Amino acid sequence: MNNYNKNQVDMPKSLKFPHIFSISTEQEKSVFLLTLAILIAGIMLLNLFSQKAQANLAYGTWEETFSKGKLTFLENNTLVSMFSPAGPEFKVVRKIPVVITAYSSTPFETDSTPFITAAGTNVRNGIVANNYFPFGTKIKIPELYGEKIFVVEDRMSWKKGNYQFDIWFPSHQEAKNFGAKRTYIEVLEG
Repeated sequence: MNNYNKNQVDMPKSLKFPHIFSISTEQEKSVFLLTLAILIAGIMLLNLFSQKAQANLAYGTWEETFSKGKLTFLENNTLVSMFSPAGPEFKVVRKIPVVITAYSSTPFETDSTPFITAAGTNVRNGIVANNYFPFGTKIKIPELYGEKIFVVEDRMSWKKGNYQFDIWFPSHQEAKNFGAKRTYIEVLEG
């Protein structure tokens, strides 16, 4: 007795593709590496969006900057800054104990683009790296540099944690001579 449905048709063996989904070890490696690359790219995108969100929380949007009186219109057609000609005045909003170290633009201390910061800017005097604060955060290191203002525009190895800052120096020897120092920073706003 036949147990098949009347409408069911057996596929001839010559049309079956039993090996269509079998892949070689090399192909497995390729699929694994592709999956890993997609996962890493996704994590990097999430990190980028997170940093943008942190920056918006810290500094506000364009509308908030305009409504706080930092920018105004002159004669209803020219946008001007309301900062003092002597430069913006910043107020200290937090003091945090930290470890300060130094780095330079050498390939063994950075990545494959040693003269470009994580924020996409060129390295220069006054740049610091930190893993906690959003890009653009302004700080002072009063015990070491007095009133000099530094800007967070780079990141460090994840092993360094959130309470370590790396000051950029033009040469490896200067960075090495700086060493490591325990002090405090002042986080600025304004």
